[in-house]
Amino acid sequence: MKFLSTILFALLTFNSVLAQKGNQKITVTVINATSSEGTVKFALSDKENFLIGKPIQAKEAKIENGKSVVVFENVPAGEYAITCFHDKNSNGKMDFQPSGMPMEDYGASNNVMNFGPPRYDDAKFTITNKDVSLDIKF
Repeated sequence: MKFLSTILFALLTFNSVLAQKGNQKITVTVINATSSEGTVKFALSDKENFLIGKPIQAKEAKIENGKSVVVFENVPAGEYAITCFHDKNSNGKMDFQPSGMPMEDYGASNNVMNFGPPRYDDAKFTITNKDVSLDIKF
């Protein structure tokens, strides 16, 4: 009986550790899209690939009633940032005017908007062993 109790305890502890190592979900909602044209494209990044290179995960979602929602799954605990933009013309990229000003709405986690592109230090957040929900405003 003692042996069985020890095995049961070890299994429960092991399952708890596994749950903390990669089963987190990040639910992201854009809450103020100005139209239902096109889609919203989302990127989950860490400091190394923020706004450059390939994101850790990328998602795309339709817009309904001014909202667009995605869920990033199996995210290990750590520090991340999320960026997104409204791809109104569905061309797969963010469009800019010749002066460099964006033609499509964009946002980032924590909703800090400065002149220029989002900065990682403003957009970063940490997840541990709990699911996270974020609202982003354009």
